[in-house]
Amino acid sequence: MKPIVTIFSRSTCHLCDVAFATLEELQGEMEFSLEKKLIDGDLELERQYGEQVPVILINGAMHDFFRVDPARFRNSISRLHQ
Repeated sequence: MKPIVTIFSRSTCHLCDVAFATLEELQGEMEFSLEKKLIDGDLELERQYGEQVPVILINGAMHDFFRVDPARFRNSISRLHQ
């Protein structure tokens, strides 16, 4: 089963755009589903993630925030495929 990677983002967040682009590049070399969820206007998500976006989850578990470390990400996804 393909891992599901979720990025919580804001519509005007440069770090979010960079992180999403990095994840799209990694998706070209690894198998995972990628979904982007904007927290703008969702009071619960803004409370939960507002100061940390972008927030990256793998299969619902917190993986990273602010930036994507490609080596760390590859390692995490690879472990799920074992």
